[in-house]
Amino acid sequence: MLNSKPSGTIAISRMTRNVLGLFKLRIGFMIMVTALVGLVVTPGQSIGLEKIVIMALTVLVASASAGAFNQYYERNTDHLMARTRNRAFVTGSLPSSPAWLVLMAVMLTSSVAIAAQYINLVSAVFVFLGAFFYAVVYTVWLKRRSWLNIVVGGLAGSFAVLAGAAAVDPVLGPLPLLMAAVLFLWTPPHFWSLAIANQSEYAAAGVPMLPVVVGTQKAANVVFWSTVALAVTALLPIWYGAGVIYFVGAAVGGGYFVFKAWQLSQSPTRATAMSSFFASLIQLSLLLVTSTLDSLYA
Repeated sequence: MLNSKPSGTIAISRMTRNVLGLFKLRIGFMIMVTALVGLVVTPGQSIGLEKIVIMALTVLVASASAGAFNQYYERNTDHLMARTRNRAFVTGSLPSSPAWLVLMAVMLTSSVAIAAQYINLVSAVFVFLGAFFYAVVYTVWLKRRSWLNIVVGGLAGSFAVLAGAAAVDPVLGPLPLLMAAVLFLWTPPHFWSLAIANQSEYAAAGVPMLPVVVGTQKAANVVFWSTVALAVTALLPIWYGAGVIYFVGAAVGGGYFVFKAWQLSQSPTRATAMSSFFASLIQLSLLLVTSTLDSLYA
């Protein structure tokens, strides 16, 4: 009796972690933040706190539905990789019932419908496209068929930026379009760095990530030149209204990522690959923070 309460608490805590992990809320939160940045950098009148909250939540819930679908769809193959073998559907911590598909469909449909009703149709379309590209285009169509999987799948983040921008002005201007381009170019070197670090796992699982297809050295070279293209593109918003604060973040973050990607190209090891991966996170964080500060205070 004395241990029944702690055991129950542990069980609830474990279930909570399983559910949160299923919906990939950490990734969803980052996608929601990119949508908010798209909103902030877009010139126009404020849409009000209520619509901002609705836009953020619809992006988050749509992203969560796509993340859950990704795990449901790959539940029979996730055991092949160390980084995915402890997911709830693999371990049996959560039952892989078709009822989950109903829940995911309801989440996505309601998110798109609410965005269309309370924001506008253009923003709602981008909310849908973000989830669709990750769940269907990336997970179902491309992940196990082409090394372009993460390139095309990376559009999910770009659509989040556009969803936020369209909430302010459905006619998209150059600044939000450039920010969406930056997110599109950021995803491949970010994920390919991680894929180089885990190349053997992807090969064993039969997933044609770039380093599996072309080899470690060629993939590392592609990461470097992709990062250069990203860093240059990230500076272009300076010519379309972004200010000094943004420039500092883009220059520092881009320079750091390029340096780490160059180190990876010179010595493609797991250590340099993970260093490049973490540099990509630093760069994206700097871009998101400084673009927001620049829009609010410049």
